[in-house]
Amino acid sequence: MNRRSFLQHSALAAGALGLLPVAGCRTAPTPIAPAGYPGERGFRISLAEWSFHRAISEARTMTNLDFPLVARRDYGIDVVEYVNQFFKDKARDSRYLRELLSRCDGEGVRSGLIMCDDEGDLGDPDPARRRQAAANHHPWVDAAKYLGCHSIRVNAATGGVGSFEEQQKRVVDGLRQLCLYGLQVGMNILVENHGELSSNGKWLTGVMHQVGLPNCGTLPDFGNFEDYDRYEGVREMMPFARGVSAKSHDFDSEGNETHTDYRKMLKIVLNAGYHGYLGIEYEGPRTSEPEGVLRTKHLLERIRLELAG
Repeated sequence: MNRRSFLQHSALAAGALGLLPVAGCRTAPTPIAPAGYPGERGFRISLAEWSFHRAISEARTMTNLDFPLVARRDYGIDVVEYVNQFFKDKARDSRYLRELLSRCDGEGVRSGLIMCDDEGDLGDPDPARRRQAAANHHPWVDAAKYLGCHSIRVNAATGGVGSFEEQQKRVVDGLRQLCLYGLQVGMNILVENHGELSSNGKWLTGVMHQVGLPNCGTLPDFGNFEDYDRYEGVREMMPFARGVSAKSHDFDSEGNETHTDYRKMLKIVLNAGYHGYLGIEYEGPRTSEPEGVLRTKHLLERIRLELAG
């Protein structure tokens, strides 16, 4: 089950006691650098919370507050990428965010980004709904800033209405509104290939060019391209990338991912001059979530070592 189908099959609780504006609760930590590290030839590894969506939403053996501890203690990973579905009613809950930040600090974990879903279509055909969708993301921008993230990830959803160019124009409008808010607080707004036309690399890079703001970027995902060539799609998105999602589903007997040629994909990433974080995002049905994360991490580490040689 991917994040889009998850939204259709589960509902997270809404409404929290003691909701307070996040701004002013604490001086935000300096965000981690999202794009590159001078002198480094490889990449770093982060962990996306979607890798544990079954543990959090179905088995309920883990919570969003546990996630930073699990990342550090079980996998030795010190940068995490949240999914807003797993703390949907907490964007303005200052007590909750303080607790999450405290747990991160206690483990030496940094927050990279928040993946935001179900906040309205930034490319909605109705201008008023586009404005509302942009406004719906503001609390997540503020929460991400407080946690020390460099970005939030959003969807370029249009409802599939209109021509290629018409849908592009609407997303540019909604995304630009949100990016202008992000500029006020120093937050990047990243778009993932996540269905509809956003899974078309040419369409999405056209959106990036038209928005034309320095905090507008992409989060290429190795999967989610549907009928579009995944390698070409990532190659097209990489010039705008402020993060990369290393999607994995299944592995062969040698530990290679069976849907994506990781060696080929990582060469594309590095050849684009990207030396930032790759977020492990395991969502396969056959291997357990802990084992899937470990296998993805080992695969990334092995190929990183090979490519550095």
